[in-house]
Amino acid sequence: MKKHGTESNPIMPLHFHQSNGPADELIYELMEMVGGIRQSEYIREMIIAALKAGQEDEDRADLRLMNTTLKEMRFTGKIFGPYRHVKKVTVFGSARSRSHDPACQMARQLGRSLREEGYMVITGGGPGIMQAVNEGAGADYSFGINIRLPFEQKSNPVIEGNPKTITYKYFFNRKVAFIKEAHAVVLLPGGFGTLDEAMETLTLVQTGKRNMIPLIFLEPSGSSYWNRWLDFIRMELLEKDFINPEDFKLFRHLHSVEAAVQNIRQFYRRFHSLRYIREHLLIRMRSEVPLPEIREISSRFADILIPGGTIRASCSLPEESDEPEIAHLPRLILDFNRHSFGRLRECIDTINEI
Repeated sequence: MKKHGTESNPIMPLHFHQSNGPADELIYELMEMVGGIRQSEYIREMIIAALKAGQEDEDRADLRLMNTTLKEMRFTGKIFGPYRHVKKVTVFGSARSRSHDPACQMARQLGRSLREEGYMVITGGGPGIMQAVNEGAGADYSFGINIRLPFEQKSNPVIEGNPKTITYKYFFNRKVAFIKEAHAVVLLPGGFGTLDEAMETLTLVQTGKRNMIPLIFLEPSGSSYWNRWLDFIRMELLEKDFINPEDFKLFRHLHSVEAAVQNIRQFYRRFHSLRYIREHLLIRMRSEVPLPEIREISSRFADILIPGGTIRASCSLPEESDEPEIAHLPRLILDFNRHSFGRLRECIDTINEI
């Protein structure tokens, strides 16, 4: 049942994209009073969203969910903000693996190798493979993003008390942090949670809802965990046309830490980042691609372009003025069709190999 205004206290209609008159004046006055507000247009809309929720929804549980979600995501930004310039690798795997298991030994080595490469690691902050990764990387190079559960999930000794730790109430907020902050994702054997993260990450990359990153399914030699999973994917998804053959280009199945780290290193050899500007896709790079190679890439990957589209060199565009720190990087502009993401990964790999 919705609340109704009264003659003495009528409900004011609120709008995100047009003036709310005196309400907006009060919002801007409040921001000025507290000080330090950046990106005021977004803060205004967040305040309006809260006010509209209060007008429209009497359900305490709904409002509590919105409130907790905003608090958790704010804290996520606060914890990760100082480290945005450092590449991070999210590692998933079983909380139940024992310290001497081959997968745990591999995870420990992976954490150590990533630290040596200058990467930080993000884990669920629990025991098993998560703890092994944090042990390898060390506390200074580790984030732990935990979840409150009635069983099993307690902070491991490396993460406990670490200021780079977050404990979430909601899984969906935690998942956002895992993927949003990652420059690569590595999945070792695990339970439902690991498989959930595997499928979610694949879905986000396959649909373009998460920009391309290295996605690695890692297991010790002799393990059949990911092999059997991939057999299912081929037999039940690919053979029934639920996915495309090119979707297998979105990830790598590897059996050594060295190969995993090399795959991440190679992905960022020339490639820097992606950004969409209007109908164009920009590939920002650490070094230029020579013109003859650009022509070859245009021909080889013409199938990922819109009809009549091209791939061409560019400098930074005016719409990128909010990223001045990378304005100097060369770009390729693609008239990308926005659905051939497996082939886009191949295109990035080709750019890195030049």
